[in-house]
Amino acid sequence: MKRICTLLLAAGLLFGAATGASAIDFKAKGQWLMGFGVGNASPMDTYRDNGVKTKGNTDDDFQAAQRLRLQLDAVASESLSGTVYFEIGTTQWGKSSSGGALGADANNAIKLKRAYIDWAVPQTDAKVRMGIQGVALPNVAGGSAVMDTDVAGITVNYKFNDNVGLTALWARPLNDNYVDNQKSTQNNYLDNMDLFSLMVPLTFDGVKLTPWAMYGMVGKNALNRQWDPKTSAYDSVGTSDGNLPYSLRPYPGIGATNGNIGKTSNDYGTAFWAGLPVAITLWDPLNIELDINYGYMQGMGRFDALKSDGSSKRASTERQGWLAKALVEYKLDWGVPGIFGWYASGDDGNPKNGSQRMPSVAASGNFTSFIGDGNMGWIRQDYSLTYDGTWGIGAQIRDVSFIEDLSHTFRVAYWGGTNSTGMVKYMDNAHSWADGWGNNTGPYLTTNDGMVEFNLVNSYKIYENLEMNLELDYVINCMDNSTWKKANGGNNGSFSKQDMWKAQVVFAYSF
Repeated sequence: MKRICTLLLAAGLLFGAATGASAIDFKAKGQWLMGFGVGNASPMDTYRDNGVKTKGNTDDDFQAAQRLRLQLDAVASESLSGTVYFEIGTTQWGKSSSGGALGADANNAIKLKRAYIDWAVPQTDAKVRMGIQGVALPNVAGGSAVMDTDVAGITVNYKFNDNVGLTALWARPLNDNYVDNQKSTQNNYLDNMDLFSLMVPLTFDGVKLTPWAMYGMVGKNALNRQWDPKTSAYDSVGTSDGNLPYSLRPYPGIGATNGNIGKTSNDYGTAFWAGLPVAITLWDPLNIELDINYGYMQGMGRFDALKSDGSSKRASTERQGWLAKALVEYKLDWGVPGIFGWYASGDDGNPKNGSQRMPSVAASGNFTSFIGDGNMGWIRQDYSLTYDGTWGIGAQIRDVSFIEDLSHTFRVAYWGGTNSTGMVKYMDNAHSWADGWGNNTGPYLTTNDGMVEFNLVNSYKIYENLEMNLELDYVINCMDNSTWKKANGGNNGSFSKQDMWKAQVVFAYSF
């Protein structure tokens, strides 16, 4: 009798769960990536600091890795749903810490990418998304130069009519990461970063534009994970999308006589961005895209910038700048040829008035696929996701297809610098130009420096849901050795540059 009661109870619980779940429609989608790549993504062959010679790249030439992303949507109705999005990997084959070694038992490879709920405000056309979500500020022509990432926050969308809409955003990229080595009672003190944005999408016949603006509050400790005034003010909060002190603070690799930034009376610094992306298709098949951006980050203290002759100059941590980028394409039966270009403000050589490069939060520039992020840069990480301090021009032919299910994209681009050569004398060493590589901001290019990039991307649709993506890249390194010898350390901080290249194949199963 006891067993029968237990079975009846279990059946009742199961029936109750099934009844409750019947009102929810579960939808699953995801993507498996299997990638194999060979190449050398380091712009330096070797470099020397204080007489010590170091190899610029210690990674294996060949890498094999995999990644899985799974998204589950729980849909109650058109007005209410919830989403959870997991990422397993990147798992490098043979690496124990990522779960790719013999036995594959690592437990640290599963990550929460997104988790949010969508709901509609009753009796209105307003839609709300709350939680960790993907946020890309409005952009065209080469991706977002300010922010395109996953972030915790709230987004509210309202559509007035077919032509005018409104989007409001509050995001919190950082909070409670600060550790004070001097006063543990001040851990997590004034270390939040909050962003508030308004976007107004406007749609007309043949023209789309979205003016937007974003205001930010950045706590004076937000960019420090571990701060010690006796060592460095550049101990930073690293994120999966980059190193914020590289994209918000004034200069990479700058020398300082006391190693740290002076105190500030401001608890919070002000940040501000604005943009105007415009897409014009009035003269189809001609496509024109133009994007203009401005960014500002308030100075939060001053420091003594050390010059190569041993003297120093008082410097500001303020940073502000602008960017304009454009794309023109013409669609033909056999492909889409186009030209693109951009120009971003650069440092003027005087650290006293701060940096003139546009700050960013988590940019995702995608004009190109090696220095940029225009293809699957996942197996061998693409390094530059922002355009600050650079200018460039390029040409491409995309979506060329001569065989069914096989398409090709070829592009060539020149990257130049807009930073004054006078800034070099404030840099720590001769290879400070490469400090941004690996920090998602790209190289620091002066007006004497440059890069020439070639991309060939081939996509073959094996099945409806399975694609093979083959990418071949080569970058000619045109950094000017004579310019960078003026950095601190002189010959003691020398470097040997090299060209970069990559060949990779990725199998992508999407469902």
